[in-house]
Amino acid sequence: MRPLLASLLLAFLLGACASSPSPVKPPLALTPLSEAVPVEERWQLQVGEGVAELYLRLRPVIRGEQGFAIDHRGYLVAFDTRNGELRWERRLDAEVAGALNLSEGLLLLGTSSGRVLALDPADGKPKWEAQVSSEVLALPVSDRGIVVARTVDGRLFALSTTDGAQRWVYDRNVPVLTLRGTSTPVIKDGIVVVGLDSGKLAALTLEEGTVLWETTVAVPSGRSELDRIVDIDADPVVVGELAYVATYQGRVACVDLASGRLLWVRDMSVHSGIAVDPYRVFVSDAEGRVWALDRYNGAVLWKQESLLRRALTGPTLVSGHLVVGDFNGFVHWLRRDNGQMVARARVGEGDAASRAGEERVEGGGKEALTPYSRERNILVAPVAAGEDLFVYDRRGILSVFRLARK
Repeated sequence: MRPLLASLLLAFLLGACASSPSPVKPPLALTPLSEAVPVEERWQLQVGEGVAELYLRLRPVIRGEQGFAIDHRGYLVAFDTRNGELRWERRLDAEVAGALNLSEGLLLLGTSSGRVLALDPADGKPKWEAQVSSEVLALPVSDRGIVVARTVDGRLFALSTTDGAQRWVYDRNVPVLTLRGTSTPVIKDGIVVVGLDSGKLAALTLEEGTVLWETTVAVPSGRSELDRIVDIDADPVVVGELAYVATYQGRVACVDLASGRLLWVRDMSVHSGIAVDPYRVFVSDAEGRVWALDRYNGAVLWKQESLLRRALTGPTLVSGHLVVGDFNGFVHWLRRDNGQMVARARVGEGDAASRAGEERVEGGGKEALTPYSRERNILVAPVAAGEDLFVYDRRGILSVFRLARK
């Protein structure tokens, strides 16, 4: 089976999982929180069709008082982050696959047809585009005049920020079967760090694409191709001289950036993302557990299991808390020190969810929400900016939440 077809097959499987996070057991039902911290839903904005029925991790990009968001059909908006008022809108001729990024004066995104687009953030007008080898699911990143874009066929392209001209290409084979997604490369001090579908982490020079090292984080095992998936779909996080990385059906690991040496590993299956603070590594695993690990040795500090099988996003750090979204439109705030759930909100409903669990009152009667709802999926980790949390769901609703001050 060709890698692209295999990836599309697994995309179908993951799409089904977004509706029913476990084919065997249902998601764990939410219960009302006692003494929940109030959550304010400051405003919301409809951004076209969102991702509709596709499995895409589109998310907004926030820079001070201006933000940008896009739907899968190329409807792009710039908005005021204080109130959600539109500053401008533009319809691009593009089937968008990769999230927006704002870097070095360019709005960057990738398409399903293998194009990398560079737009003017002042009005959304195209500045250049470059054709690469296949679909671009990860957001392009840039530094020092070079844009780095990852494609689903295992290649990494370096392009000029001036005109999109190709600088170099890094190519690695893709396993027969992979998850629907690719991790975003990280650029640090002239080094590009990228997680691969083979379970390896690689470091290259930004200027020439010279490979500095490749490290195996997880080794495929099992009889079937499904059992052997060890993709690195969670974006690596680089802090100082350390890189933190997680694989599906594999490990969470800390890697020395200079040598590629594994400093510690912990067996865990992760595909949605990780977050790091000065003391801890936070992980949402594939079963819906949220973990806090010691940054320097990988020891388990706490584990939260009240969100099992809820298809959690990767974690986000905001206002001293850890936040994850789930398949049914709920956003959960946890304490960083012990994992206690302290607040909950739902896109479009504010913090009413913390008082009513997964039932809401409409028209005088109770409407039981289906545990396998697809339309409310939150597929990507919320974006933090100051005290505000920007949450973008499958329907294209962008909501901004803030915890009430005590």
